[in-house]
Amino acid sequence: MGIQEEVFYEGGPHMGDLIFNILLGFTVICLPLTVGAIVRALRLRYRITNRRISITGGLRGRDRTDIIYSEIIKIIQVPRGIGLWGDIVVTLRDKTRLEMRAVPKHREIYNYIAEKAAQRTGKPLEAITS
Repeated sequence: MGIQEEVFYEGGPHMGDLIFNILLGFTVICLPLTVGAIVRALRLRYRITNRRISITGGLRGRDRTDIIYSEIIKIIQVPRGIGLWGDIVVTLRDKTRLEMRAVPKHREIYNYIAEKAAQRTGKPLEAITS
């Protein structure tokens, strides 16, 4: 009977991250980055709704983290891959940080999360995004 949860984004990391890291894997030095990108592509899933951010990952894909917007005090984005994808770092009230790596449509998702966090916390958007 409460507010229905509406999905804004659901999916995995951007495929460009995987392709870029596989190309880097041809150099032996970057092999660990390639392995990380493969594990992310296979196991990591993001679900961003109007009520929460859910991240499922881990080696077997069984670790799940849920964040409600009222816990967010700061959000930062870092563009990657000539701006096609990016990383988003969310800082929570207890000072823990959650990294979302290789997020597709990162600008739209960043803006959506920032707006929802500002609404839920009552803080101005500038306080959360600066």
